[in-house]
Amino acid sequence: MKTFKKINLNPVMTFIILILFTIVISGFLNFIGFEATYNKINIETGEYTVVSESVESLFNLSGVKYIFSSTVSNFTAFTPLSMLIIVLIGIGIMEKSGFLKTTFTILTKFCKKYTITFWLVLISILFSIAGDIGYVIMIPLAALLFSYGRRNPILGIVAVYAGLTCGLGLSLFLTSIDSEMLSYTLANARGIDTSYVLGNFAFLFIMAFTILVCAFVITFITERISINKVEKYEFKEEKKEVRLGKREYRGLIFAIAGGTIYLLIFIYNIIPGLPFSGKLLDYSQTYYIDKLFSYDSFFSNGFVFIVTMFFVILGLFYGLGAKTIKNNNDFCEDLTHSLDGTGRTLILILLGSILINVFKKTNIGVVIVTAFSNIIGKGSLSGLVLVIVLFIFTAISTLFLTNPVSRWSILSTTVVPMFMNGGLSPEFAQLITRFAECATVGLTPLLAYFVIYLSYLEKYNQGEKPISLFTTIKYQLVYGLTVGIILVMILIGWYLIGLPIGFGGSVTA
Repeated sequence: MKTFKKINLNPVMTFIILILFTIVISGFLNFIGFEATYNKINIETGEYTVVSESVESLFNLSGVKYIFSSTVSNFTAFTPLSMLIIVLIGIGIMEKSGFLKTTFTILTKFCKKYTITFWLVLISILFSIAGDIGYVIMIPLAALLFSYGRRNPILGIVAVYAGLTCGLGLSLFLTSIDSEMLSYTLANARGIDTSYVLGNFAFLFIMAFTILVCAFVITFITERISINKVEKYEFKEEKKEVRLGKREYRGLIFAIAGGTIYLLIFIYNIIPGLPFSGKLLDYSQTYYIDKLFSYDSFFSNGFVFIVTMFFVILGLFYGLGAKTIKNNNDFCEDLTHSLDGTGRTLILILLGSILINVFKKTNIGVVIVTAFSNIIGKGSLSGLVLVIVLFIFTAISTLFLTNPVSRWSILSTTVVPMFMNGGLSPEFAQLITRFAECATVGLTPLLAYFVIYLSYLEKYNQGEKPISLFTTIKYQLVYGLTVGIILVMILIGWYLIGLPIGFGGSVTA
């Protein structure tokens, strides 16, 4: 009997195939007239307009022209690229100066493995409030933390990415994304009840419970399942006990002092109402989270650099205290340390940016979500069936349209009225969609930061063959499925018991 060898496709080649497949399928879907129509609401006026969405073909000369003309500008404007390069400058000096080695050695020496993994995952989940920067901070740091603790850095990368993606829709407070989604929720709700309002803490109770549950679940999966599934990693040098002397502790004291002063100045400038405070906020916004993360906020526009400067200060002050940085040449070399050997990462980011740009241009994701919205609207669903169907459809939709605001702007016009007419609250509908995306957003290469996850797995891969794109997705599959099931159970439990989901937020209308 003939046996077939398993093809381990290089991730670079996989991206190229996916790009070509997207181009071809766009031509086919455009040819058969794949389109859908929905009512789009104007969140300012509350008026609805009928919008028809169709697939744009790139399988023609104009499509080829678009790809060639937009690739360079799209790549240079691709957010993960700029964020990664800037943050790596700060991580580089922290690593080369010895700050991370000293800090992580102390952590791994006095904390159990489960404890470190749990806090790493929990912090990753909580990073959702700060937007996408968590991917470029937590993934590199997790790899280094596990490496200094003599553990497989690939395991740390997988665990953190699971925390970042499975926690993407979870936050104790309203994020800027939640706030944008809430504007669509309220606009649609006020079409039925003109006095409908929601506060900043409408989701607090269920979010706090879910965040803790997910952190424990992801930690359990990491330490019991993923630890045996990820690629093996062997340390080349023998394990030697790291001894921390006076220099190291002095460097740590310097770093803590410098970092604390920087943080105090920074925090004072995001607190409104105090003398000369709040200089980093956008006061044209209503909600505090929008004042922090609106498009015109100095804090939002400069947050990546703010974090990088914090890292630079920690590394520099440690180096001065521990005398690992003796002159300006040492400092300048340390800044570039983490940027060495990033050629493959740049190639993956380039191809990832092309795939996302091409797929977005075809409009396939928007049409799929619109079609799902119409299916829900024609189903005459209510109660638990409506809750579960919305969860499943949103989870599937997330694979093709990762932007939660764009997705909700389409779904909300159908879903919110259905929920209110069925005795369920509009905020519960929004909550379901946020929970649903947690189950699948980590499984799609259309997520902009998927390439960061993939490139770091490749960086620490010691095997002769590269880690395929499908292997990286397989690592996350157990997290997505498990977390998805648990989130559905939490929603059903809240629905049956009728607990409030937060201050002023409830399951029923």
